[in-house]
Amino acid sequence: MRTTYCRFRRGETTGYGIVDGATVRQLTASPWQTGAETGARFALDQVTLLAPVQPQKILAVGQNYRSHVGLKKIPARPEMFYKPITALQDPGAPIVLPADATRVHLEGELVLVIAQTTRHASVTEARAAIFGVTCGNDVSEREWQSGADKDLQWWRAKGADTFAPCGPFLVTGIDDSNLLLQTRLNGETVQRETTADMIFDPPTVVSFISRYLTLHPGDLIYTGTPGNTVKLSAGDVVEVEIENVGVLRNPVIAADR
Repeated sequence: MRTTYCRFRRGETTGYGIVDGATVRQLTASPWQTGAETGARFALDQVTLLAPVQPQKILAVGQNYRSHVGLKKIPARPEMFYKPITALQDPGAPIVLPADATRVHLEGELVLVIAQTTRHASVTEARAAIFGVTCGNDVSEREWQSGADKDLQWWRAKGADTFAPCGPFLVTGIDDSNLLLQTRLNGETVQRETTADMIFDPPTVVSFISRYLTLHPGDLIYTGTPGNTVKLSAGDVVEVEIENVGVLRNPVIAADR
């Protein structure tokens, strides 16, 4: 059964809730901790939606769609990297372009939320370890990633503050194997593909990661972006929409220093 969750703030209250139409039903704990309903209900338009989880770590897959790999060799395994927790950004909050950034790109992605402590999981076990999915944007500075100003690692290219927008909803009970993903820049569709076109599907990615490190409940895994990516400028608005999941919308601003 499909269920939609969120994490929200209302006044001094921050918590998790079940989204029921235009209403949020507050939970006592995160949904993967089987939080019970408190009985409190709030209008959805009267709360501030936050990133739907508070993960211990964020991982991401590079080059996981053939349309994004292009003429390069198809990876033999999921190519993983980290994004720091400080990169996480709430839905509706701004993507901040660092003052010396010159080529920041959007990357609309399906994001997995881990349900349970997971280590050495088979592909079947990995499927059960995925609690649900949300929308994400793996914002990337290309000059720092692979240009003339590239670093040894992608610590700032992929990990600058606000470079991991996520949300607004966490959805369970849907088949993530063939969802339409669309990314819009200022209302124009710039990415459109289904998750069926992934090179490595979500359970394969989770199983691979779990061979080498322990995944914990609430951890996030960005699963790669399709097609071509587009440069962002201050004043832009980016929307990542995934079928049956929701729309992640973030404005873009320039850093003040």
